[in-house]
Amino acid sequence: MSLSAHIKPISYLKANAAKIAEELKQDGEAFVITQNGEAAMVVQSVAEYEKTQETLALLKMVAQSERSIEQGKVHDAKGVLGDLRDRLNANKSNG
Repeated sequence: MSLSAHIKPISYLKANAAKIAEELKQDGEAFVITQNGEAAMVVQSVAEYEKTQETLALLKMVAQSERSIEQGKVHDAKGVLGDLRDRLNANKSNG
């Protein structure tokens, strides 16, 4: 991703919104929009935004899992599977 090719002033965004939207759909590279010479915002396609949000959600889950492991909040897989089998068998005999 080459952000330097996609740095545009806000006036360019105003004058070329449709063109930018089309470029975002085609190549997915975000635009950095400047105002008064400083970065003010990032414009990206909805598809790329959704991918970013999914990635962040996965990273949050990984971080939470790591915290759970550090805190000892873990269960042995064999034990969990055994408990599930016991519940399943109990439901079969009751049903």
